[in-house]
Order: sequence, then C-alpha cells, then structure tokens
Amino acid sequence: MTDAPAALSDDRLSWQGLYAGKCTSASKAFRVLRRGHRIFIGSGCGEPRHLVHALEEEIPKYADLEILHILSVGKHQYTDPGFRDKCRLKSFFVAAASREAVAEGRADYTPINLVDIPGLFKSGAMPIDVALIQVSPPDHHGMCSCGIAVDITKTAAECARYVIAQVNPRMPRTLGDSFIHARDIDAFVEHEEPLLEMPLPAIYPIAEAIGSHAARLIEDGSTLRVGVGSIPNAILYALGDKQDLGVHTDMLTDAYLYLIERGAITNARKTLHPGKIITSFCLGTHKLNAFVDNNPMVAFYPIEYTNNYLIISENDQMVTINSALEVDLTGQVCSDSRGYEIYSGVGGSVDFLRGARTSRGGKAIIVLPSIDFAGGRSRIVPALSEGGGVVTTRGGVQYVVTEYGVAQLHGRSIRERALALIGIAHPEHRAALMREAEKLHYLGREQVRAISPSAVYPAQWEVTQLFDDNTRVLFRPVKPTDERALQEFLYSLPRDEAYVRFLSTMKVYPRHDTRKMVNIDYHQEMTLVGLIGAMETERIIAIGRYLVDEDSLAAEVDFAVLPDYARKGIASFLIHYLGQIAVARRVRRFNAYISPGNQRVFGVFQKLGYVVETSLVDGVHEIGVLFDSPAKACLIEAAG
Repeated sequence: MTDAPAALSDDRLSWQGLYAGKCTSASKAFRVLRRGHRIFIGSGCGEPRHLVHALEEEIPKYADLEILHILSVGKHQYTDPGFRDKCRLKSFFVAAASREAVAEGRADYTPINLVDIPGLFKSGAMPIDVALIQVSPPDHHGMCSCGIAVDITKTAAECARYVIAQVNPRMPRTLGDSFIHARDIDAFVEHEEPLLEMPLPAIYPIAEAIGSHAARLIEDGSTLRVGVGSIPNAILYALGDKQDLGVHTDMLTDAYLYLIERGAITNARKTLHPGKIITSFCLGTHKLNAFVDNNPMVAFYPIEYTNNYLIISENDQMVTINSALEVDLTGQVCSDSRGYEIYSGVGGSVDFLRGARTSRGGKAIIVLPSIDFAGGRSRIVPALSEGGGVVTTRGGVQYVVTEYGVAQLHGRSIRERALALIGIAHPEHRAALMREAEKLHYLGREQVRAISPSAVYPAQWEVTQLFDDNTRVLFRPVKPTDERALQEFLYSLPRDEAYVRFLSTMKVYPRHDTRKMVNIDYHQEMTLVGLIGAMETERIIAIGRYLVDEDSLAAEVDFAVLPDYARKGIASFLIHYLGQIAVARRVRRFNAYISPGNQRVFGVFQKLGYVVETSLVDGVHEIGVLFDSPAKACLIEAAG
C-alpha cells in the first residue's frame, strides 16, 4: 500500500514530461505540413484562432492544401481570392464566414447529415493529415477536454495522422466523452485568448408569435432540440412556464440557460440520461461557457452519438424544431439554399427529425416566417424555388408553424396540406396561393371559391378545458382543414334528435354545406369546435357556431355535442365561450331555435348571465339572449 502514491506520482511525471516535450510554437508545429495535405480545423466557438492565424501565415509556402470544418464563426483569410491556388475550403455547413466564398466558387460545400461526417474520417474516405484543435489544459490524469467543441473534433483528432492542439486555459473542461489524453496529441501550442462567441440574436415580434404557437405543441416533460436564430430562441423563451423539460441536442445556446434558470429544464423525466443535458457543442457566449465548465449536469458527446436517430429516439416525447427557408404546398421543406445559392446546410436537422419521429410521443416541428422580410415574398410557395434543396421530404414533415398558426401535415392528403399551409401563409399571399393550388389541381375550383383569403385564424381564442372524469377538450375556431372531421361529427349525431341545429333540419351533410361551415371570416361568422386527442388523432366531439345579421348585430346560434359527451358541462362551456367571443365582437343578441321536447337546452342559455327571452312560434321555441342586459338568473317569458 505504501508504494501506490509513488507509482501514481511516477505516472503523473510520465505524462507531464511527455507534455513538456511536445510543447512548441505554432510555426514549429506546422513544419509537418506538406503540399496537398488535408487539414481539419476545430468547429464553431471552439475554433483554435491562434493556430488558424499561424496557418494563414504558412499557407503561402504550400499549394493544394484542403481545409475541412463544419463552420466558422470567426474571420479568416484562407477563403480570400489571393489564396485560391494555395488552399481550398471544404465545409460541411455554410455560415456567414464562408457563404460568399462558396457562392463564388472559391470554396466547396459538402451536403451531409452531421451524424455521417465522422464515418468519413473513420473509414478513410476522407483521411486527415493534420488536425488543429483547441483543448483545456491537461488535468492531473493528463486528460485534455475538447471543451465546447466535441462534435466531430474529437473523432477528427482520433483519426488524424498528426494533431496540433492549442492549449487555452479559457477553454471549459466539459464532462462526458470529451477527453483526449496528452499522449494522443502530437504537438501542444500554449496560447491563452478569449474564445469565439455567438451572442443571442434580437427576438422580433414575428418570432415571438411563432414561438407562442410552437410552444402550444410542446408538453411538460418533453426533451428538446432547438436550432439557432431568432425564432428558435423565441420558442425557448416561450416555454418558461413548462415543467420538467429535458435537453438532448447537438448544439447548446444561451437561450437554454433562461429555461434552466426558470426551473423549466430539469431533465427529471428524461428516459435517456435522466438528470443530464446531452449536447455536442456550444454556440454561445461566455455565460454559457461558464455554465458548462466542469458541470455534471451537462455531458458532451461526439456527434455520432448525439445525432444518432436511434439514440435520440430513446428519449420519450422528443421534440425537434428546425427552421426553414421555404415550404411548398405539398409539404416539401427547403432549409439549406435560396434557389441555387447554398445558404446553410443539412446540418443535424434530418438526424433529429428521424429521431423525434421515432420517439414515443415525439414531434418534429418546422418553423418559418410567412414572408421574406427583404422582399415581402411568401415563404409558403406553390413549388420550391428552382435549385432549392429538399432537406425535409413530404413524408417527413409533421408540423409547420408561422406567425399565423400551426399546420399539421402528417397523414394529410395534398389537398388537405395545401389548405392547411395556405391557412398559415401571409394573408396578402393567400389568394395567389389558392389560384396556384387550383392550377396545380391541389384544390378544386369550388373549394377555392369557398375560402375567404382575407380571413386570419384567431389563435387567441384557443383554450383547453378539463371536464368531469378528466375529459380534456380543446376548443378552437374551425379551420378549412376540419371539413372531413366535421362531416364525420355530423354523421355521428343521432338522427332522431329533433332540436334545430345548424340553421336547418339537415339529415345529410354534403361537402358543399360542410365546406361553408369551415370556411368563415371569423367576424360575421364564428364556429368553435371541441376536440379530444392529440393533434394528429384529434376528433370533433362538439360544435357551436353563430352567424351575425349585420343590420341588427344579432347572431343566430346553434350547437351540438356527441351523446357520449353530454351532461359533462361541455355544451354550457361552449355557449358561454361563444358568448364571450360575440360580446368582444360587439354582438348584441343571440337567437336560438329549439324544437319541442328539447327544453333542457334552455338551461345552457340561462347560465350565460344575461337576460333570456323565450317565445313559442309555429311550434318552435325561440330563445333570445340579451348581451346588453346582464342578469343574475332571469328568465323572461314573452307572450307566445
């Protein structure tokens, strides 16, 4: 037992001596470079800037160098026209620093899912001669951490023929599978400098609106992966009231810190790595770097682990949110290019989409503003721009969100998708989109004529209510995509039920009639549906509607509830809520018409808190609710 400390001390001395022998200057380390070498540079905010600057001084001595990286957030010269014959960048993602060079043909973009990149290195398909990485100083075991850039950097270092590491004491020591032993690094260049940072972007009002809609799709206990940018950040900020959220992501940003500080992210309900945030790299500020430093709550893994869809899918309720540049009316999503010009890349979007769709209770959400702010062009388009890449296929898309609402596309036909997407497009572009949809035979002429292009879905009237025996019902304004669901509801009603509904005594419900019910302006006519079940499987169990007479500001109202859901208070809530909307729209009176034998319906109107008049005309009970006359519980019998 007495010899153990001495052995440990000798072991420490062995790696320390090894480390000291490998310490050198950048210029000396680069003596290994040869013409035609392939050089890997560490990613994002973990980029070893000192080594990159030194490399740029060396590049003129060589020719035909190839430089690999995912993305750079710093400024560099190796893509400048003057370096054209000396080196060429091959990037797996296009960011601001390389976008111009790629567009002008001075640099290359390799379309690839992030999860597949390490396989290029391991298989030898893309051998690396020299890897430039940045690490934390060795700990007492001789282990250096890749810090905030584990991603493909750790694998590149393991596969490279020669590894040069910038040792920066400002690099956080992150936990998980982030470590490289000093013996596996060929040259150390000690240089302290601030790490690159990516500050949070401003969150504009449209992003806030999108965030609010997307937040409604995310349930307590969900595990999140959200991208970078104004809209993804707005979504995270909209989740402050959620509980027990978890994180499994490739990219960690400062916006997650808001939810951690609020107590919304606890990782307590995660089914994989409970209690821990799983990530691969950080794109943020000093505040985020300080948070992840030596923090056992956060575990960093190489990208081949974090982005493996089978690993991702082990998280129940996995939610991934990806931004898009365009979505066509069939549901194809372009997120990497503006026409022929590459704007970003495939990145990890497909990796996490597959993982979320395979996850139990998982959701894949696409977000985008309805218009391009630069030119006012619609981002919802009849067909993707020529040259635009399909990153998410028609079969992969699930939810699309703009500032005008949510379109649920999974399991929907092309016609239903076109209706849903036009419904969340900018109102100024809806008429044109409907005309194009008709030309493409996505929509029929009669359907195009039925839709009011100026109608804006009033998402503020969505509300969820819990009734007896824990029946949870979502009440929301009807949408054009509810046509078939409404037909199914109407045909489910008992045929012998006699009270007048929907302004007639219809016993059949042809499509042209139900189409009128779901294509409304939300002002002169309002229809609320009560739904149960998740969005993909929801069905209508109640409906209430009113139609306003513009001259009198009186509205004819009717409603129905499936018998299995009767006597739970659903009808009373529905009419009460319709009344709230009507009063807000300055409607003065509700009129309803009830057949004899259904007087029990009177009680629904009496509970509204206004004076109620009744009369019997031609065998039909006429009920009037006077919104100008509040009353405690007053029933006035008018002369019949």
